Amino acid sequence: MFEFRPRSLIPVALASATAAGIRLALVGPRLIFAMPNLGPPSGAALISYIALGGVVGVAAVYVTRLVYAIEDGFARLPLHWMWWPAVGGIAVGVIGYWIPQTMGVGYDNIEHILSGSMTGQALVLLGSLKFVSWALALGSGTSGGTLAPLFTIGGALGALLGVGGAVVLPHVGIDPRLAALVGMAAIFAGASRALLASVVFAFETTMQPFSLLPLLGGCTTAYLVSCLWMQHSIMTEKIARRGVRVPAEYSADFLAQVLVRDCASGRVVTLSENDTIERVRTWLNSGAPGSSHTGFPVVDETGNLLGVVTRRDFSSPDTPPTRRLRELVKRPPVIIYEDNSLREAADLMVSTGIGRLPVVTRADPRTVSGIITRSDLLSAHRRRLDEAHHVQRGINLRIGRRFARAMREDA
Repeated sequence: MFEFRPRSLIPVALASATAAGIRLALVGPRLIFAMPNLGPPSGAALISYIALGGVVGVAAVYVTRLVYAIEDGFARLPLHWMWWPAVGGIAVGVIGYWIPQTMGVGYDNIEHILSGSMTGQALVLLGSLKFVSWALALGSGTSGGTLAPLFTIGGALGALLGVGGAVVLPHVGIDPRLAALVGMAAIFAGASRALLASVVFAFETTMQPFSLLPLLGGCTTAYLVSCLWMQHSIMTEKIARRGVRVPAEYSADFLAQVLVRDCASGRVVTLSENDTIERVRTWLNSGAPGSSHTGFPVVDETGNLLGVVTRRDFSSPDTPPTRRLRELVKRPPVIIYEDNSLREAADLMVSTGIGRLPVVTRADPRTVSGIITRSDLLSAHRRRLDEAHHVQRGINLRIGRRFARAMREDA
């Protein structure tokens, strides 16, 4: 989802719930990946699963890079691009001839991994050759998914790491089946950056209540490693290469968080409706405080706002010097309340084509209490950038510089 708003979240959530309900009605409550019930992990085991997620996150980064390296390799072949899928298909067929388990979607393989019925050499062969087969097919331009192949690769890697951890640290209580489940979800979380989706998917397809904490911890560390080491996900790298900007983070609008009264200038220079053009021109040329402004609110004798005039309105030589300012007011004043946000002020400026807005209070909407301009909006952005730069100055690692560069690109 490229936005987090009710107009997007509600339809997607209802569609997901509808699909799940229809599946229950047609197929029943049978689990996608059935596995023996898992016991609660100890504290040390939970830490191990979180660390395992970090290792799998590194694997997710290199899996993504290798897939696109293979794609670049196909682009350098002395063949027309229409032959690339044929070359990839030959490789997939040769691997599938010797290891048939690498063919197809492979949900049965995932179930065997999670149940613990596949171990040792079988895990190594399935995980490595499934990756080679899938990467060659995807890199050659053949249409294919990423979910099931990544689950197979991550599940096999997690199971192997779990077996190794159980042998090296037998007192910790690492369960290779739970390690396989964490590896399965963590590699997808790292490669796709779909953190919560990976956790929920793995939990929902196995319905193992004691897996939730290990899944959340392992997927989060994999996601962290992916964010630090990889700019784009496996899903967005291709369109990013085509020049499409893909936002990696979604944050609240900064302008929507700041109120007008916090940025508006309280020192307002107003002009009287009875002032003549000649008098105003003389004042502007005097260099008096406020005479350098480009726009001025015009008020009547009681101080009520009538409108706003700019230098352009009375700088024309064709304008009679004896003309009153009230005659230059072209339309009713466009105002902004002091408790409105800067986002509302910016939108109002754009919609009305105005570069400055008189600020008023709701208790007295005809009396000017301040003024806000486009320069004030830019100054608010400058403060945000300065604060972010100040926070990141203490991070001298390469990672920190990468985050700072990404922040500047977003800005």
